[in-house]
Amino acid sequence: MQKNYAKVIVKGSPISKSNFKLSNSKGRAILPYNSGKYHDRYAVYEEEIAYEARLQNPKVVLSESLIAILKVYYKSSKRHPDTSNITKSIFDGIEKSGLIINDAQIRRIVVEEYYDKINPRFELELFGESSYKVKYDIVKKEVLDTPIEYSLPPNKKSSSKYLSNNKCKAKECNKLKCEFCGTLLKPSEAVTANNKTIILCKNCLKKLF
Repeated sequence: MQKNYAKVIVKGSPISKSNFKLSNSKGRAILPYNSGKYHDRYAVYEEEIAYEARLQNPKVVLSESLIAILKVYYKSSKRHPDTSNITKSIFDGIEKSGLIINDAQIRRIVVEEYYDKINPRFELELFGESSYKVKYDIVKKEVLDTPIEYSLPPNKKSSSKYLSNNKCKAKECNKLKCEFCGTLLKPSEAVTANNKTIILCKNCLKKLF
């Protein structure tokens, strides 16, 4: 059944695919799904998105170009994934459901970030461009809200401090340690994960699959 509108709501804290990819020694991205480890979490989330999209829109297939209005509700205003990375992650699940043909159909997208400690979720509305258009206004507030201030992420802070202090010796700086088994590694032996914040040896990587 073809229509030009659909809505999908998926409960739970939205997560980004970029935080759950592993990279091999050649820099190729790997997304595990059945290792029984923490990194399976995104693959499970993508399956949940696909299931809910199909359940909430039975027999609907959107085949034309689309406008997407995405509202993302996080638990915390300070600790959450980058909203700029969320869209690709969500649309991969939507495409997998068969609700859309290809995520390239999304030609216009509006993303809004909200916070809900009790009911984190995302709400996605898809509109066919043949019947709908986007119209929006930006107006100055008469009463100002308290600004939501941001600071550098913990990994950026540590790297910035590391570079500025330059405390480590050359030999020590070249040493890498596997997060799982503690083995010291050469750069050529290391595999990075979780956006290069986790280091694994090749033996531990094999155990994940």
